[in-house]
Amino acid sequence: MNNANFSLPVPQARIAGSIAAGQHLLGWNVPPSELVHIPEHWLIYPEPEASVHYLLGIVYFGFFIASVVGNGLVIWIFTAAKSLRTPSNIFVVNLAICDFFMMLKAPLFIYNSFNRGFAAGHIGCQIFAFVGSLTGIAAGMTNACIAYDRYSTIACPFDGKVTRTKAIVMLLCVWLYTIPWGVLPLLEIWGRFVPEGYLTSCTFDYLTSTFDNRMFVGVIFTFSYVIPMSMIIYFYSQIVSHVVNHEKALKEQAKKMNVDSLRSNQNPANTSVEVRIAKAAITVCFLFVASWTPYAVLALIGAFGDKSLLTPGITMIPALTCKLVACIDPFIYAISHPRYRIELQNRLPWLAIKESVSDTQSVNTEATGQVNT
Repeated sequence: MNNANFSLPVPQARIAGSIAAGQHLLGWNVPPSELVHIPEHWLIYPEPEASVHYLLGIVYFGFFIASVVGNGLVIWIFTAAKSLRTPSNIFVVNLAICDFFMMLKAPLFIYNSFNRGFAAGHIGCQIFAFVGSLTGIAAGMTNACIAYDRYSTIACPFDGKVTRTKAIVMLLCVWLYTIPWGVLPLLEIWGRFVPEGYLTSCTFDYLTSTFDNRMFVGVIFTFSYVIPMSMIIYFYSQIVSHVVNHEKALKEQAKKMNVDSLRSNQNPANTSVEVRIAKAAITVCFLFVASWTPYAVLALIGAFGDKSLLTPGITMIPALTCKLVACIDPFIYAISHPRYRIELQNRLPWLAIKESVSDTQSVNTEATGQVNT
C-alpha cells in the first residue's frame, strides 16, 4: 500500500502521444509530482470533452444547494424547536449532519471539474475522500439506527421506546464504528484514498491488485455496506410483517363481530398510520439500496473482477447516486414529518406551507408521538 508500489508514468511521453492522436489522455495536465497518486488504470483513457466536466460541475452545484438548504433547515428546525427534541429525532439530526457535510465538500469537485481534472491535488483529494468516507458510512449506520428505533417503537410500543441516553450512546457507537474507516486509508495504514473516474472525485483505492488492498476492499465492503444494509432490511421487513399481521388480526376480529371494519374512519384519503409506515419503510430501504449498491458493485469489480469494465464515465454514475441520496434524505425523513412542517410554517411563513394543526395533532396522537419521528 505504499506509494513505492506504483510506477510513475512519464508525463512528457503521454502528452506527446496524445497530441499526435489529436486528443489528450486523462492526467495530461497533472504535475509529475502528483501523477504518483493516480492509479495508472485511469491514465490510459482519453480526457472527456470540456462540456462533460462543466455539466458534472453544474450538477454537483445543484446537489450542493439542495443538500445545504434541505439539511440545514432540518438541523436548524429539529434543534431549535422544543417539540422536536425527542430521542428519535436525534438520529434524524445526525443523518442530516452527515448529509450536510457529505455535500459540503462539493466545491472541491466543482473546482476540479471547471479546471478539467486533478486541480485540487493530493491534499484536496484526501480531504474529499476522508469526509466522504466518514459521512457515507455514518449515514448508513444512522439509517440502521433509525430503522431499529422505528421497529422497536412499532413492534414494542411500551417496552421498546428509545430513551435520550440510549440514543446518544447509539450515536457514539456509530461514530466509533465509522472513524477507523476514514483514518486507516487517510494515513495509508491500510488502504489509501485516490482519485477516480475523471480525476475530479476521490475515494478509497479499489484498483490496486495486492492482497492487502483486496482484503481492505472486502472488509470495508462488509462493514460499510453489508452490515448496515442487512440491519435496515431486517428491521424494516419486521415492521412490514408487524403491519401485515396487525391488519390481518383486525380483519379477522371484524369478521367475527360481523362488521366491515374495526376502524372508525374508512375514508380512503386518510390512510392508516400502519400503511404509511409500511410505505415509508419500503421507500427508505429502496433508497439506501439504490444509492449505495452501484458503488459497492463497482468496488468489488475493481478489486476482484474485470477492471476493463470500469471506464471513467461508468464510475462517475455511482459517485452521483451516492451524492443524490444526501439531497433526498431531508425530504424522506423530515419534510414528511407533520410537526416539522408546522415549525417551518411558523418560522418561515413566506414558504406558504399550509399545514392543518388539527390534522397534525391527530397524527401525533395516533402514532404515539414516535412513529413519524
